[in-house]
Amino acid sequence: MGNRGGRFHTDDRTLRSRHYISRRWICCICDFRNRRRAVWGSGYTELFLLDEVTALAAGHRPCFECRRADAARFAALFPSAGKTAAAMDCVLHDERLQHGRKRLHKMQIDELPDGAMFSELDACFAVRGEDVLRWSFDGYAESLLRPSGIVNVLTPPSVVETLRRGYAPLWHETAVKTG
Repeated sequence: MGNRGGRFHTDDRTLRSRHYISRRWICCICDFRNRRRAVWGSGYTELFLLDEVTALAAGHRPCFECRRADAARFAALFPSAGKTAAAMDCVLHDERLQHGRKRLHKMQIDELPDGAMFSELDACFAVRGEDVLRWSFDGYAESLLRPSGIVNVLTPPSVVETLRRGYAPLWHETAVKTG
């Protein structure tokens, strides 16, 4: 589950034009200490993402409350000097958006680590070993050999580097079946 720092939906559960409230975009687990909340209730707008690979590509980072061990590991591998949540949020915020839209970064596909995502030909893919997995709302649909060349990377550069340094994100179950 993702959270972008606040409530950006109306009482009838319609998304407003603004899709985040703050720089704190976090990736949480859905089951934590038996807490139960009304989805799209008060406080914040929950975003349900396929997996952590997808969340990282969108510019989220692991939550320091419900995923403390993962967040600490992510922070230790994060390339910036400031390893606090606030410092990482500033870096990620600068990398994920450009003029209010998703920012893409061009990179050689050979340089992308496992868990990085890119888009090509109106499709999204996640890198997994020598292959790429085609992303869909229902899971990873197929596995293809990793192509060559420059691609439009969805995952922010600092997260690409964090993955390169050894952070292992949580994959949707279809990545195991497909990859």
